[in-house]
Parts: sequence; C-alpha cells; structure tokens
Amino acid sequence: MSTQDIYNYLKVNEQLVTAGQPTESQLQSAAEEGFSAVVNLATYDPRHSLKDEDATVRALGMAYFHIPVEWERPLESDFAAFETVFNQLSGRKTLIHCAANFRVTAFYSLYALKNLGWTVSQAEQFRSAIWQGSNHPIWEEFIRKVVRDITQKK
Repeated sequence: MSTQDIYNYLKVNEQLVTAGQPTESQLQSAAEEGFSAVVNLATYDPRHSLKDEDATVRALGMAYFHIPVEWERPLESDFAAFETVFNQLSGRKTLIHCAANFRVTAFYSLYALKNLGWTVSQAEQFRSAIWQGSNHPIWEEFIRKVVRDITQKK
C-alpha cells in the first residue's frame, strides 16, 4: 500500500501530492513516506469520509488542516483559506485531498497561477488530468471568476 494507491492520485512534485479520499492505511503509508501534513478540502460525509480523520492523521504524527469546501457552493473565501494554509506549509511534504481530487486540483491550480508563476494554460493542463470530460458548471464559473481576478491583478 502506498499513497499512489489513493483514488485519483496526482503527484505534483517530491513535496506535494493531490488525491481523492485516502483510507486509514493510505494515511499510514503517507506518514511512512515522510509526509508531514494533510489538507482536506472535502466536507464530512459519513458515506465517504473517515470517521475521525483529524485524530487519525495527528496520531500518525502529521499536521491536519480541514477546509470544508461545499461542492455545490465553492467560495472565494474557501480559496483564500486554502492559500493561507498552503503558504504555512512551504517546504513540508504535503498530501492535499478531497473526495475525488476535483476541489483540490481546482484550488491548487489557482494557487499556482496566483503564487507560483503558472500560466493559465499550465493551470488548465494540471486540472485536466482530473477534470477532463466532466461537466460541473458551478465549478467552471468559479474557476473562470478566480482566474479573471488573478490575471487582472498581474
């Protein structure tokens, strides 16, 4: 078992992995692989979420951050909270997840566009690994708005 087995696993670099919901054994693998932080963007859903992910992650010696982003209502304040948390994690090996890696790839691509010098094309290409063929108008509008806000400020 490894982090690569997590649903919709996507390695960004040696310090960052994005994914869908990990199991407890996959979180154990993350700790063994040297991850020091877990960021969860999913809301709690007893059908899919771990019962007490916070306690599980902390018991494994990793920091845990939960920013519950409602699937049907992503907010700019959610993205701002993500940006604040992610800035605190600079240099730490981090696993960012949600239910299926949609929220995460959206937020991370927007973060990279705003803070890491990515182009709009790079951000879109990163998201497409997970989003290709999907149809989520609420998210498409949210992403367009945030991209517009970011690019107008550059």
